[in-house]
Amino acid sequence: MEFESVEDVARKLERVGYIASREIATVIYLAAATNKPILVEGPAGAGKTELARALAKCLNRKKIRLQCYEGLDEAKSLYEWEYAKQLLYTQMIKEKISDLIAEAASLTEAIDRIAEQEDAFFSERFLVARPLLQAISSDAPVVLLIDEIDKSDPEFEAFLLELLSEFQVSIPELGVRKAKNIPMVILTSNNYRDMSDALKRRCIHLYIDYPERGLEKRIVALKVPGIDERLADKLVDAVNRIRELDLKKPPCISETLDWAQALLVLQINDLTPEVLSETISVICKYQSDAGLVRASMNKIFKD
Repeated sequence: MEFESVEDVARKLERVGYIASREIATVIYLAAATNKPILVEGPAGAGKTELARALAKCLNRKKIRLQCYEGLDEAKSLYEWEYAKQLLYTQMIKEKISDLIAEAASLTEAIDRIAEQEDAFFSERFLVARPLLQAISSDAPVVLLIDEIDKSDPEFEAFLLELLSEFQVSIPELGVRKAKNIPMVILTSNNYRDMSDALKRRCIHLYIDYPERGLEKRIVALKVPGIDERLADKLVDAVNRIRELDLKKPPCISETLDWAQALLVLQINDLTPEVLSETISVICKYQSDAGLVRASMNKIFKD
């Protein structure tokens, strides 16, 4: 087993730059112990994808990523046949094909003779493995990130159930492929749509929300070394108060880190309303949000 305890999970993740809450560390420990996928939900920028990257790094595993989108199907996620290569091979051996059917008494017999050779054309040499097949075919355990599963169609979500239940997939021409090593699977969702109950039953659920103040300060100190402690305190306090506003997109931890880095680059040692106004584009992604923040300076800097 990769982890000795919940505390061991937290320690190993912190070594690779990811500070996990007790809840996150517990979910990862349970998932590793039971070989269950983790469905990670939460606002964009909360660190869901980063968690998969950190897990792969701390476990010294390769990370295989499948980016989901509307219209994603088996050909792009599991495998497809390299038809151009098959056609090229057919052209190269057309004389052999002619010899094979030369003595056929009828068209039906000629087709039957060619059909007997179809295994040669639907074999490993013509198979292009996509992320899902790569993950279960790997000779070493991997971390499989199925990113933004909520953007895929319900039909694709249903297709995933066999993989997540049995860690095997069916290829009609080659049969059932079982995982050589069970991957650690992380599915992320930004709540674009609700996931089915069937998918949720197969996963351990984890919701990553905005970090509490102390944890966020630790993350800033780790990710932006060199930032003044007093400035980091004021920055985290300001971000937490900005999140209390009725914004279209409140700043996540990624925006907090971007802002801290921007202040460091600008060699700013104190956070004031003027500094916030000048750097507001780093933390606000909508003009209406920026306007609301500027109108709420007294509330943000109430101390």
